Amino acid sequence: MNDNRDTERGRTSRRLAVVLAALGIAVAGQVAAPAADADSAGQGPLDGLWRADGYGTIFSIGQGRLTTFDTTTISCLQGVLSAKQTAGTRDSASFTAQEGGRRITVQTRGPGRARLRYLGSVGAIELRRLPGLPGACSTPTPGDPVKVFDVFWTTFAENYPFFATKGADWRAVRDRYRSKVSSSTGDEELFAVLRDILKELGDAHTALLAGDKQFARPLRPGTRQLDGIPAFMAFNKRVQEFIERNDTHKPLKQWGRGVIGYADLPDGLGYLRLGAFDGYADGGFEPNAAELDRALDEIFTASRTSGPDRLRGLILDIRINLGGYDALGLRLASRLTGRPYLAYAKQARNTPDDPPGFTRPRPVPVRPATVPVYTGPIAMLTSSLTISAGETFTQAMTGRTPRPERIGENTQGAFSDFLWRKLPNGWSFALPNERFLTRDGASFDVTGIPPHLSVPGVLSDEELNGDHDAAFTKALSYLANQRRR
Repeated sequence: MNDNRDTERGRTSRRLAVVLAALGIAVAGQVAAPAADADSAGQGPLDGLWRADGYGTIFSIGQGRLTTFDTTTISCLQGVLSAKQTAGTRDSASFTAQEGGRRITVQTRGPGRARLRYLGSVGAIELRRLPGLPGACSTPTPGDPVKVFDVFWTTFAENYPFFATKGADWRAVRDRYRSKVSSSTGDEELFAVLRDILKELGDAHTALLAGDKQFARPLRPGTRQLDGIPAFMAFNKRVQEFIERNDTHKPLKQWGRGVIGYADLPDGLGYLRLGAFDGYADGGFEPNAAELDRALDEIFTASRTSGPDRLRGLILDIRINLGGYDALGLRLASRLTGRPYLAYAKQARNTPDDPPGFTRPRPVPVRPATVPVYTGPIAMLTSSLTISAGETFTQAMTGRTPRPERIGENTQGAFSDFLWRKLPNGWSFALPNERFLTRDGASFDVTGIPPHLSVPGVLSDEELNGDHDAAFTKALSYLANQRRR
């Protein structure tokens, strides 16, 4: 989402919720790990090598650092994540990533077991101790174009969960594209081949980064393409001006660099708009959370949430929400409920040769905030530009009582955290490997979450050039009907 390629990797590692963990693979020929028996060597119980249930990366912890290896059945490469230890006890340690400043915590869970969490993400990743590295990790992986293609294809084959949902024959994709790559293929041509494969998948949580020169992140076919932060900010401003002109009829009060906006409406209604769950402040999750809290404290006051002047309805507009931190979505959901409930369950694909194989679903709750909360009717506006954390928030709201009425279009259908991986030639790429489940075990990945009231052409150029906001009008009508009940 950033046109400045020099800062793309650092920004995406923060903005796009980079999750790197370890794959439990059967390996032959291991390289001895000096910290395999950390306690007997006089080191901490976390020192050594770890792999997780799913994700495809091996963690190495020791000498105050955390680094990774990206693994497939045909490769082992130094990973993109490197973090420095900033705090710790005998049984836990905190690390800060060099790029993006993401905080990571690892805690022991018993002999040979540990649990890893990324600040701002939800759920946890289960780790198991490894006695040594796979033999492939001690042998340099060739960086020739054919090997680059094979590692790229194999990583998707072993981690991507949605081939069946998309109706994609991944072996046929390999046969169709691998013939275009040879040992003499140049960087531009190779980038084009890999980019075209991503376009064929049409998954907003795939990306390809070739050094500081080229970046590709396709969205679902038919979605408005917002290539880079400047494009997003320009479109966000255009939409806000449309809303202020046609809906609120006054400027929104803004927080978080204009990403959050609110206005009181006639008849005791409120309008809240969030363009992302990130970007409110520099410095990672904690400053962003503080700015969101500041906005919500000023919006959901005691007078707006209780008493005779309380809000009688809320329009919650996330028609443009390009994602960010899932935990910030839960933070907002906690201001919109008076009782705890299940947001969703999260799991990752974890068996390379068995696409239906996933980790045990880990439930993620919504708990009411200890400050004033709004519990009245909600009309929720969505579109295909409701993406990533915007969608996990939408899913988190489905269990709320009373149920929000979704109005607009299907969300994008890209829920998983980005799994960033390295290629043998030094390029990086990302793919999804997780899914978010409803109480009944359903997933909205690929299809997106559908609205209850469909409004085609949400925020299209045709609509933005006019003077009528169809989804907003339906939201007003819905809330008026709720008041009459």
